[in-house]
Amino acid sequence: MIAWIDLYIEGDPHPRRFDTLLTLGDYLRRIERLPDEAVSALLQHGEVAPPTARRGYRLGPLSQP
Repeated sequence: MIAWIDLYIEGDPHPRRFDTLLTLGDYLRRIERLPDEAVSALLQHGEVAPPTARRGYRLGPLSQP
């Protein structure tokens, strides 16, 4: 069973769901174009906001489908 990681992005009510932190990090760098500093802060603290990132990002609790 996969423990999903939910990513909530400011202004979007629907989370994006990832299976690993590695997949999440790749998405943040390639699609959201976040700098490494912002990705690291999000993965360590569960949230990041301006000025480190363009908008607010937070990780939801690991959930089951």
